[in-house]
Amino acid sequence: MRTIALEVKNIQKTFSVDGGKIDAVADVSFQVRAGEFVALVGPSGSGKTTLLSILAALLTASSGEVLVDGQDLARMKERQRVELRRKKIGFTFQTNNLIPYLTALENVEFMLRLNGLDGREGRKRSKDLLKRLGLGDRLNNLPGQMSGGQQQRVAIARALIHNPAVVLADEPTASLDTQHAFQVVEAFAKLVHEDGHAGVMVTHDLRMCRYVDRVLQMLDGKLVREYKNRKDIDRLAEKGV
Repeated sequence: MRTIALEVKNIQKTFSVDGGKIDAVADVSFQVRAGEFVALVGPSGSGKTTLLSILAALLTASSGEVLVDGQDLARMKERQRVELRRKKIGFTFQTNNLIPYLTALENVEFMLRLNGLDGREGRKRSKDLLKRLGLGDRLNNLPGQMSGGQQQRVAIARALIHNPAVVLADEPTASLDTQHAFQVVEAFAKLVHEDGHAGVMVTHDLRMCRYVDRVLQMLDGKLVREYKNRKDIDRLAEKGV
């Protein structure tokens, strides 16, 4: 059985608002195994992005535990969380945040450089990963010379190049047309499955669920339903946006 790469236990995130309190995330628990791709869905304001920020060690939970590759974020000092985030977590945003004056290859290599893993082997791995994402003929293109879908695939390569235990995606298709959105998520899912990452994708587009193994539905900060049967997931994806 595949190992548990991400474990979330009774996570709570409470914010103070106008003298009161609001639970943005309320007692959420789930696990994601290596090589498993999970979609996190729900209406705007349901807590998806707040939860993803906690999983990425960008935001601290009010209570509960998040274990990334067996390491508890709550027990770490800030310096340790920064190091874990750099080595164990990959993250893609709604906007690709590519460095405009670096080529596709250089953008991917930049993440390796942050981890001290650049060099001949790092360059080879970067080229191979971009080729697997269908960008073998775009290695030396600047972001402005590529389509939105191509840029997002470069961002995915950058998120995966250091072989993180967990990879998180926040609405990766938000700025893409339907055709490119399907291509991006399909490529993302393929790499998660083949390379053994634990993948979590926040999406408002239910059509993208056709590529995931499970769907977790949030409402008012809580997990209200889990879809893990393939027929149920495909039926959800057919509903569309």
